[in-house]
This record gives sequence, C-alpha cells and structure tokens, in this order.
Amino acid sequence: MASLQQTATLSLQSNLFPSGRAASRNPLSATIPSGPRRRGAHGIRMSATVATSYAIALVDLAKANNTLESTSADVEKIEKIFSEKQIHEFFVNPTIDIEKKREMVDEICKSSALQPLTGNFLNILIDAKRVDVVKDIVKEFEEVYNKMTNTEMAVVSSVVKLESEHLAQIAKQVQKLTGAKNVRIKTVIDPGLVAGFTIRYGKWGSKLIDMSVKKQLEEIAAQLDLGDVQLALSTWRRMDIRYSYPGLGCSTIRDAKIARR
Repeated sequence: MASLQQTATLSLQSNLFPSGRAASRNPLSATIPSGPRRRGAHGIRMSATVATSYAIALVDLAKANNTLESTSADVEKIEKIFSEKQIHEFFVNPTIDIEKKREMVDEICKSSALQPLTGNFLNILIDAKRVDVVKDIVKEFEEVYNKMTNTEMAVVSSVVKLESEHLAQIAKQVQKLTGAKNVRIKTVIDPGLVAGFTIRYGKWGSKLIDMSVKKQLEEIAAQLDLGDVQLALSTWRRMDIRYSYPGLGCSTIRDAKIARR
C-alpha cells in the first residue's frame, strides 16, 4: 500500500537568532567527511561529490542508530527550513560566529522537534563550513533513502492545498505507474497553474503529469495559433470549471479567472 507523507512548513522569525555561546566538540565529527573546499571549473561536480559523501554518512549513522525513518522526516524539515532566504543567509554568512549558528541550530531542533542526531549533523556542517551544500545533501539523502526503501518521490504542485484523500489517491496512482513499494508526496503551492495540479516523479522529477488549467490554456493557444496574443490583465471573466481526474478518484470545482481582451 502506498504510504503518504507531506512536508511540514516552518517559518522562523528573526527574534530566534540568539546570542553566542561556547561550542563543544561534536562527537560525530570523526565519522562525517569534511570534503574538499576547492572550487573552480568543476565546482558544481565537486559540490555534488561532497553532498553525496555527507548524505551517505548521515544514512549510515541513522541506520546504525535505527532511526532511518525519523531521520528522513528530519531531512524533509531541513529542506523547508533552509529554503527560507533569511535562514540560509544566516548560516552561510562567514561574519557570524559559529557559536551563534550553533545556538540557532538548538532553536531549530526545539521548534521543529528534530532528533539530537540531526542537530549534531547540522553542527558538523557548521564546523566544516559546508552549510552551503545542505540543499544538495538533502537531494542526495533522498536519492539514497528512496533506493534503499523502494520509495518513489512525487512532487504535487497546486494552486491551493489539496485534501489528504486526494493526495492519497495521487500516491496510489503513482504507485501503479512506477511499481514502487512506497510513495512519498511533497506538496508545493504554485499560483501560476491557475487551477488544477501537476505531478512530478521519476529520477530528479523527470516525468510529469500536467492537469493544470495553465497547460490547457497553453494547448488551446497553440491550436489557435495565439502565441503572439497578449492576455489583458485588467478585464476578467469568471467561470466555474469542474475537474475530473481519471484514475485519481477525485473531482472538484474551482473558481478560475480567465483574462480576455
């Protein structure tokens, strides 16, 4: 049966940035690679190699501590946290003391209910000045985890938050398409779709199911050779659109706005 897991969103306010304190030596640092610091023409590839090393090390530590599932959930939280510009800039800023960054990690661990293992891992990245590759580490960790657990990752983008039962149906459909034992769902809000949703799955999101109104409008414009026609933004005609998702077992009505000249 397809399993369903959504990523939680966390917003950290500026008042959580604490004052500095003395940092202790992390006992896990001996098991985590520091990775090369040199950059250049092959900087992107080197960064990916470093991220892979860190990701594999984190997987090994999680397995050794029998916390692979909870560590995977923590990694999803980390992805959301470090996607916030303020948080990312704070940790990559070389002028901010390491002690302050460590205290910030403590606050993140408390507010997000992260495991001590995950907090220690973040501190290792701080000590090694490798927080800049945390997003790459997340991707590599998910790749390793998904292979180990026969899990398919699907990213569902929609204009509004979809109901849990709809996401469960999407997970089942992706499971049928891929044959994966498990399916994990990540949700993204994308107003640009107008209405409907898209599903990306496969390695690095290489496969796409597009059931958005944006896609439908683009197809209509292409058929009518309207590529050069500009849509007016000032005048709107409202219309109700009923969506029927074959194979997904769900239908809904969304109030869409279509521009006209």
